[in-house]
Amino acid sequence: MLKRIIQILFLLIGATVGIIFLPYVFELIPIPDSPWINNAIVFALIGALVFFLLSLLFADSIVKFVRWMEEKLLHAPTPDLLFGTVGLIIGLVVAFLIGFALNTIDIPIVATAAPIILSVVLGYLGFQVGFKKREEMVGMLTPQRIMTNHKKAEPEEPVKNMSYKLLDTSVIIDGRIADISATGFMEGTFVVPHFVLSELQHIADSSDTLKRTRGRRGLDILKRLQAEREGAIVITEENYDEVAEVDMKLMRAAKKMGGQVVTNDFNLNKVCELHNVPVLNINDLANAVKPVVIPGEDMHVVVIKDGKEQNQGVAYLDDGTMIVIEDGKGYIGQAINVTVTSVLQTSAGRMIFAKPREGRQASMNG
Repeated sequence: MLKRIIQILFLLIGATVGIIFLPYVFELIPIPDSPWINNAIVFALIGALVFFLLSLLFADSIVKFVRWMEEKLLHAPTPDLLFGTVGLIIGLVVAFLIGFALNTIDIPIVATAAPIILSVVLGYLGFQVGFKKREEMVGMLTPQRIMTNHKKAEPEEPVKNMSYKLLDTSVIIDGRIADISATGFMEGTFVVPHFVLSELQHIADSSDTLKRTRGRRGLDILKRLQAEREGAIVITEENYDEVAEVDMKLMRAAKKMGGQVVTNDFNLNKVCELHNVPVLNINDLANAVKPVVIPGEDMHVVVIKDGKEQNQGVAYLDDGTMIVIEDGKGYIGQAINVTVTSVLQTSAGRMIFAKPREGRQASMNG
């Protein structure tokens, strides 16, 4: 159906172009005078025939383009479309005014073609400016800015600054964000962009059992957050089709909304810092609330396995912190006392290095 409509439009456009331009073409070509050559109906039929042949070549491509545009517009936020339409109208008005001025030029082709070209170019530019500058235009029209000059003598009311926390896929699957939210330590609005939700659904539909379980766990965490933070969790349709990586889309959204990225991904944490995007790392929070361990402190641990280096043993605290024990390989399966030698703490986690207490082990063995 859409293809037929496009072909009919091609016929109408071709007939119009034939009536307007073909008389000038025939004036340039030395053709003997004939009644049918100077007939507007003949010009219309020739133009319609040419454009019909063009429609056979380009109709399918235009149908695909229209379908693609329809999908993009349906997924675009309504405020962006509204401001884009306003920009389009302004662009067309400016094109009309310029075209009206060009009508005074005594060159028929310029006077006819220029308004059409101006309408397309300025209409497109107006839509793009309105679509992409929505936040700035809304900021200019807010009551706080409009009324500033009239309320200088009155004390200004504090402007509410809503803090947006944009959740990435890893932190949703991890699940600790729900426990932190329940404690009330994290304020503001949780934002889950549509592209993050799509990635989560893709993981939940994976053929791999482990990925499928992780994805479904993430969806359950989102349901829990929606139930516990009613009205304080938002799923936004914001998307950036020109960007392929979900992490880059998340940073773009955080910059646009003035929010913070919440993650437990070490690499995303570093990339956000490079792009000056505020980031909250759940692993940093977990490390901050762990008991402080200082060099020289004694600990009682069970050596679980051997380490990567020669003669190393590995033990774990109750919170999952890894303890690397020098010369601890011989104590695998035993509970021993160790002395902390150093502590390494990063966004990826915390690692404790220790060594057996020789005197204590000797007395225990004796």
